[in-house]
Amino acid sequence: MSSSDTPIQYGHVKSSYFWDDGSGINGDTGAPASGEPMQKGLFASPSWPLGTEGYVEYNGKKADFFIGDRGPGDPAEGCNVLLDLDGQTFAELTGQTWDDTSLTVSGGEGHIELEYYITKWGDGNGTPGAPQPMSGSQECTDAVSPLPEETSADTSADTSADEQAAADQQAEEEQAAAEEKSADQAQQAEEQAAEDSAQEDEEEATAAAQQEDDGTQTGVEAETAANDLSGISLAGAELPIAAGALTLAVLPALAVALFFAKVRPALDYAKGSDEEGRHRAASLFTAEGRRRVAGSVRERLTRLRDYTR
Repeated sequence: MSSSDTPIQYGHVKSSYFWDDGSGINGDTGAPASGEPMQKGLFASPSWPLGTEGYVEYNGKKADFFIGDRGPGDPAEGCNVLLDLDGQTFAELTGQTWDDTSLTVSGGEGHIELEYYITKWGDGNGTPGAPQPMSGSQECTDAVSPLPEETSADTSADTSADEQAAADQQAEEEQAAAEEKSADQAQQAEEQAAEDSAQEDEEEATAAAQQEDDGTQTGVEAETAANDLSGISLAGAELPIAAGALTLAVLPALAVALFFAKVRPALDYAKGSDEEGRHRAASLFTAEGRRRVAGSVRERLTRLRDYTR
């Protein structure tokens, strides 16, 4: 119980005091009905549930209480005295002295009008709402009043504070969720980047291996082609050489043939008989001589061409 709690019922009642600790002193009727030991802050009500909590105010002073006993008895009839305070609290509110030997309050004042505030109904025996005498003869509705404006304002402030606290908590939870989501997204982005990088490395390695294979194959093909070309070049180079050598070998023979073709008619002319005549042997300068020489040259060139093939 606390005077800072939000009130749920407010009113004015006349109150007295008691101290029932089972000692039998000063009309003690036995231990409190709730089973709680007699103590400061334990009040008695003729009808409110046991365990009800609240606070009272008197001349600007405030004190917390809980209902732990029943009373007063006959004084409550007619809605007269409807609340019993423990003697110590009663003495503090009134500025008097509590005598723990006689269990009385000095000064003789035994009844006061005060304001009460209920902040929580108890779960023990009793009836919430307007107080009633122990006999249950009537309901003292005059003892209940609307909550004061300042109390309502306090209630609104408390409600606003609670709402603000709830809103702050929700904002913190949303912020935490957003941060967690951002962290998850960042982790996913890092994983994706690592995966992309690994894939790029793999593709580069594959491309490099392919390029190396292509280079090796190209080198082999180039070398083969070069060898083939070298063979062709060599053969091509040898053929003209061979043909040239043969040509050089044939030319002297051709020159000799031409020489004898020219000389022989002269010899024939010098040695010829009268029967043969001076032009019996064909000269190179005659048509027949030229045909013979040309035929011989063609024959030799044909042989040379066939040989070179």
